[in-house]
Amino acid sequence: MTYTLTPFIMLDGNAGEAVEFYEQALGAVVVFKQTFGEAPADPQHPVPEGIKSRLAHSVLKVGGADLFVADFSPGQANRSGNQVNICITAPTREEAERLYGNLLEGGQVLIPLQPVHFSPAYGMVTDKFGVTFQIFAKREAAV
Repeated sequence: MTYTLTPFIMLDGNAGEAVEFYEQALGAVVVFKQTFGEAPADPQHPVPEGIKSRLAHSVLKVGGADLFVADFSPGQANRSGNQVNICITAPTREEAERLYGNLLEGGQVLIPLQPVHFSPAYGMVTDKFGVTFQIFAKREAAV
């Protein structure tokens, strides 16, 4: 049996900004995006006016992988933490350096990008939205 595991970033009102950032930083392509206001109306659970512009769901393609980004629903609590990390495997050291630098804009270094035993370039950064990314380059094949 095959399963698909997709990282899902949940934010508190700035998911739209995060999607734009990931488009630039990761080269992500938005394949779906819907605000709470664009969802089908449910008279039993009306969406408050101030929530309608928040992002209910989005699907981004980063290379061949999916990344979901959304804002919390009304009444859900936003808890900061690093329980979810997104690991990006770059094909080259140069690409790892580019992604690391892009994600670092407005963020914080957790582990500087450096050679380690399993990769020519590995590092961790928390971006300006509080999302932690682990980035590493594939080890080059011996010739």
